[in-house]
Amino acid sequence: MQYRELPETEVQPVSAVGFGLWTVSTGWWGTYTDEEAVALMRKARDYGINLYDAADTYGNGRSEELLAKAFLDARDEIVIATKVGYNFYDHGDGRKGQREIPQDFSASFIRDAVDKALKRLKTDRIDILQLHNIKLEQVADQSLWDLMGDLKKEGKILAYGGALGPAIGWLKEGYDAVKKHKPHVMQHIYNLFEQYPGRDIMNASTETDPTRYLIRVTHSSGMLEGHYTEDTVFDENDHRRHRPKSWLINGVKKVEKIRSIMECEGRTMGQAALQWLLTDNRIACCLPNIYNEEQIKEFASTTEVPTITEGELSQLAELWKTNFGVEEEPCNFKGTMTLGELDSEKEAALT
Repeated sequence: MQYRELPETEVQPVSAVGFGLWTVSTGWWGTYTDEEAVALMRKARDYGINLYDAADTYGNGRSEELLAKAFLDARDEIVIATKVGYNFYDHGDGRKGQREIPQDFSASFIRDAVDKALKRLKTDRIDILQLHNIKLEQVADQSLWDLMGDLKKEGKILAYGGALGPAIGWLKEGYDAVKKHKPHVMQHIYNLFEQYPGRDIMNASTETDPTRYLIRVTHSSGMLEGHYTEDTVFDENDHRRHRPKSWLINGVKKVEKIRSIMECEGRTMGQAALQWLLTDNRIACCLPNIYNEEQIKEFASTTEVPTITEGELSQLAELWKTNFGVEEEPCNFKGTMTLGELDSEKEAALT
């Protein structure tokens, strides 16, 4: 396993491949008992994975409780990342699937949410705190970012930043957050098939900025693992079951365009997809969706198998320019997808 540093923080170096707890705590990728989830998380640690990314709203606190169950006696061996900002305390019972519930980024709510997360985690500090799915209002609210700095000074957190989502997009939200606040981390969607707007968000950082990136949806919802066919059927409680059939058909076509480049003796397509990400030193940790021990072993050994070459990277860059030879409808981005200045009326409303 390779480990990468978070500049200007006291966080220990983080594994280049991490573990996102959404797969084992939310029910969106299948159902796991606490015992199954804990066993999977501990197995990941055995393979060198030390960053575990939770959120207080995942399972209404369950992801943080799972971390405490898995690593209570090994707290200093792992890096805990979690997120706050959704008010599941008052609205969690009405959640349906992945539908968003109300957010609250007031100072009183955030402080209370951090204290409650610390109790669930059974720890005295959160290594990486992320403001969960921030919008332009939160980006413009300097007092919110000052609060993050205060929590760091108080020792409740060691590093802070934001997470963008839930879906792909959020160009201005991410770009402005990085430019204005230079957070320690920013989490967003980015992969070989979905490079926009993630690359533009990361390009907000200069070489001397401390911001590092946590990347989720590293395999384009599993597509870049190379196992799907046009006949793949997802389980009833798998969120991918509700995607249009065109997503599956077009994705499989793209995979076949790159399979000969990505796969080689000793390297799987899933490993190559992570290597492609890790060629960018701004990326501190990749957070693939992990469902079983086989994936842990495959992903954790990404930095030990034959490395993706400059020639292969060039071929992939050329294919990206033509959308890997596949014609499809433009992506329906969320968030603000321009970098122009806010109009004066909206600027005033946000400040």
